[in-house]
Amino acid sequence: MNKKILWTCAAVLVAKGLSAQEIQEDSIQVQQLSEVVVSDSRFALKRENSGKTVIKITAEELERNQGKSIAEIISRQAGITVNGSRSNAGQNISVFARGGNNRQVLVVVDGIQVSDPSGVDGEYDLRLLNSSQIESIEILKGAASTLYGNSAATAVINITTKKASNDGVSLNVLSSLGTNQSQDEQEYNLSDFSNTVSISAKQKGFSILASGGHQFTDGLSAALGDEPDAFSRIDGSLKIGYEFSKKLKVTASAFYNKLNSDFDNGFPIEDADFSFRGEQSRFGLSSVYAYKNGSLTANVALNQITREFQSNFPSSFDSESLVLDVFNKYNFNSEWYTIVGLNIINHETLFTEEQNTTSYDPYANVVYVSDFGLNLNLGGRLNNHSEYGSHFIYNLNPSYSIKINEGYLKFFGSYATSFIAPNLSQLFGPFGPNPDLDPEENTTYEGGVEYRPFNTLRLSALYFDRKEENRIIFFTDPDTFESQYRNSSATTDFNGIEVELEAEPLKNLSLKANYTYVKGDGGLPTRIPENVFNILVGYNFSEDTFASLAYEHSSDRQDIFFDPNTFLASPVTLDSFGLLDFYLSHKLNDTIGFFASLNNITNEDYTEIFGYSTRGRNLRLGMKLSL
Repeated sequence: MNKKILWTCAAVLVAKGLSAQEIQEDSIQVQQLSEVVVSDSRFALKRENSGKTVIKITAEELERNQGKSIAEIISRQAGITVNGSRSNAGQNISVFARGGNNRQVLVVVDGIQVSDPSGVDGEYDLRLLNSSQIESIEILKGAASTLYGNSAATAVINITTKKASNDGVSLNVLSSLGTNQSQDEQEYNLSDFSNTVSISAKQKGFSILASGGHQFTDGLSAALGDEPDAFSRIDGSLKIGYEFSKKLKVTASAFYNKLNSDFDNGFPIEDADFSFRGEQSRFGLSSVYAYKNGSLTANVALNQITREFQSNFPSSFDSESLVLDVFNKYNFNSEWYTIVGLNIINHETLFTEEQNTTSYDPYANVVYVSDFGLNLNLGGRLNNHSEYGSHFIYNLNPSYSIKINEGYLKFFGSYATSFIAPNLSQLFGPFGPNPDLDPEENTTYEGGVEYRPFNTLRLSALYFDRKEENRIIFFTDPDTFESQYRNSSATTDFNGIEVELEAEPLKNLSLKANYTYVKGDGGLPTRIPENVFNILVGYNFSEDTFASLAYEHSSDRQDIFFDPNTFLASPVTLDSFGLLDFYLSHKLNDTIGFFASLNNITNEDYTEIFGYSTRGRNLRLGMKLSL
């Protein structure tokens, strides 16, 4: 695909003038008002008018999770399972939702879909992200392919990075150190160090934020063993924004991330002197033009990823993604909201030779918000894929709200279809490629209720059912031991329930809890629990001091053991476990603050991935400086 064409289109959209009354925020940006959600419609609508139960992780909540990775933070949300988040820092991260696989969860950063076309499942590596550089996160569960395209079949993790927000110049430094030890090695040696420095400036219409960070972790072996495996990450970002007028706002961004990690042999599972190196460079340009009753937005980004493995079977991969998303929002009045857009994505990867796929997806979405409680979200998207032709997908999402006291009682439901194309690695990669694969197709419906009589209480419950056709599996012939990706001939059905509670039963006391139950007619995929329960209790001792206790319980899961002698796979049951964490933060003044966390307080001995280590009781201390 000619990349110059995409960049030229973006430049034209930036330069084109439209009459306007006031600048609107990027439609995918997470708003800070607690009653507002964005991701399910791309409009900032009150939660009571949304037909979904969107999970919001605000800047304040991220502040109360200092020192944790993005994977750790999202792993405690309803309906989300993150494998690898409790293991060695260099462990691969896999995100699952509602019984789906990790490539059915789409990650969006600053309005742009991000992925790694060279990866086995094409998913984005969350280890690349520095949580202290994140402003907010919204998690939209369920099918969302109409607005977000390929891979948005079970969830969308919508991440907004920080930008300069206050006038003048400011400096922020976040540093922490801690232990990184297993259940059997409780010596409390400091072996986890993290530092991030951010400088921002804002004056009139100009803003700039530059940030750099580094993390180094050692002390814990990847596989069960005695040899420690080190992990390090270097990251930098630059974000420049300018308001040319009340009509036009443009933001340019650049991100760089580098990972270095030791890892162990997986077949057989044993200590080994293997290493991994990965680099990512991402450049983005976003422009928003506002006009009477609407706005035109253009987001374009180039993402380049290089990965290199040194092992018994060394390999390296280079991939590139170019994404353009242009959409027009128009509000006919206070009841009707519309979006019409075009999303173009080009993926390229160098295997033995260069391979690429391109998709051109026009889409439209309409939201109706009545004055008598009825709300409707309806949309359609035409996937035009270079390998698979055209596929039409759609979404129907009605809801009805009844005013109660200061809040509401809401009933909602949805019916949606999704299209998941095989990624480049499955089609042409080095491990069992199959260029004859068919795309996966999902059909999802859900129904639920949300009760929010006042701002200090929200309770929601929903039932979901998702059917998969042409599910892509990795098949190994038991006679020849030849492996290949194939489409399953069976239709697989996953269903379950999700319950969420947010409450402030007493002044300064907050409570969050969630429960997820999921099952599949053919069983659940490996490492996905049937039952998960989370609860977090927080207390503000004063405006400057906060403490919390968090507990997570996960039921038994199934994993697979590959016997290196017979080359046969056998099922293994991973026992249930419960983890208890403590967090404390205190601000001395507006300039300096401290935090401490004690994770896995009971030193629970558990397995997250068969044959691999997990973290035992660990302590972390940190400091934040703001000037």
